[in-house]
Amino acid sequence: MKLFDGGRAPNPRRVRVFLAEKGIDVPKVSVDMGAMEHKRADVSSRNPLQRLPVLELDDGTILTETVAICRYFEELHPEPALFGNSALGKARVEMWQRRIEQNLFQPVAFAFRHTHPAMKEWEIPQVPEWGEVNRPKAIEFLAFLDKELAAREFAAGDDYSIADITGLCAIDFMKPAKIVMPEAFTNVQRWYRALAARPSAAA
Repeated sequence: MKLFDGGRAPNPRRVRVFLAEKGIDVPKVSVDMGAMEHKRADVSSRNPLQRLPVLELDDGTILTETVAICRYFEELHPEPALFGNSALGKARVEMWQRRIEQNLFQPVAFAFRHTHPAMKEWEIPQVPEWGEVNRPKAIEFLAFLDKELAAREFAAGDDYSIADITGLCAIDFMKPAKIVMPEAFTNVQRWYRALAARPSAAA
């Protein structure tokens, strides 16, 4: 088994944080996305979409997409549960994972990919107007999330989950996307500090 890893890019990082929380060590193949190495033959042959992360199993089976890879490891190593425990708990984690991914993670990514000069070779066509309109979308969702977090410790309830991992990586990605966290969002800031203090955040 080996994981084709993209370094500082947020999607590969989500998998690394997930694995760190599980205490799972998977051999990694480093891919320098800044040097466009995700387009090289050994990556493209495994994922024609030329995106990371990519997990290759011992029998040659290929898994792509961040959450799919995390779900695979969740099934192999159910504890600690990062996709929820009960039927209701699993549904809540799924709900908040989707909410954070679609309303925070993606807008931050769009802002970065469509406005950062280094992304011109990646995002064709690069549409700066689309990047700009996504910055306030991210802030709008953070305002909603701040109210929600007034009543609980983590995104989906009392337990840390993949929804928190997605949130951590999204907020860290706000800096290169040039999105500033409003000081008024004290609950989000408390939540983020707790996530960033976990040893897995350094993965």
